[in-house]
Amino acid sequence: MAVAAHAPGACGRSRPRASRILDIAEGAHVRHGRDHRPLHLWRLLTRLGRRELALLLRVLLVASALWAFATLANAMVAGETRAFDRAVLLVMRAPGAPAEPWGPRWLLEVVRDYTALGSVGILTLMTLAVSGFLLLQGKPRVAVMVVITVAGGMLLSTLLKRSFDRPRPDLVPHSVVVHTASFPSGHAMMAAVVYLTLGALLARVQSQRRLKAYILTLAVGLTVLVGLSRLYLGVHWPTDVLAGWIAGAAWALLAWGVAMWLQLHGDLERGDRLP
Repeated sequence: MAVAAHAPGACGRSRPRASRILDIAEGAHVRHGRDHRPLHLWRLLTRLGRRELALLLRVLLVASALWAFATLANAMVAGETRAFDRAVLLVMRAPGAPAEPWGPRWLLEVVRDYTALGSVGILTLMTLAVSGFLLLQGKPRVAVMVVITVAGGMLLSTLLKRSFDRPRPDLVPHSVVVHTASFPSGHAMMAAVVYLTLGALLARVQSQRRLKAYILTLAVGLTVLVGLSRLYLGVHWPTDVLAGWIAGAAWALLAWGVAMWLQLHGDLERGDRLP
């Protein structure tokens, strides 16, 4: 009986002690969670946020470019850009002689070489060369993305030209032969599509920021050079070139955003992901 009487009392005294031990253990577990779990979650959200922020930024840039293109196209159709187009085009002609380009005779030949950097033949050859390299590197889907981007840009350029059907400039003689409509500039647009796309692709594989900056600056510089060459040769109005730059940059950003979205959702295989 003594043992029996003692057991309940001992048991009653041991329960609060056990409860306190459990409470201490749970408190330590909660404190541990407070110290580390939110930190891990924050790091995860930060990583996801950066990718989503990059995609959101591209969407905003594409939307801004589309708005700029629509505004410029409306102004062109309404004839509001005529004075600007004439003034800029005449700046690149010899003073008092609109039929002669500004500068020495050899400069005209150099500019013709520069404008070829935006031609269909050169850009197609460059695209095929880069795509072949990507295939050999084991990135077939990235190669397909590059080809689709360039081919889609060419198709879009053709559709836009046929839609607006703007005549070529008649203010100055043309220094090269042209056959298509004027708005937007196909050379300027396709130079933006190809050089900006390939420039972004090459910049991603570089670890040094100065190399990234150099590659992107070179891509932008080539795009600008091709567009200016079309003005110097007298085959485009300035608003044609501006529209081509805007449309090409928007298309390149859109294609690159789609590629990043596919990679983010696992639709690109490990060996096929963007560098």
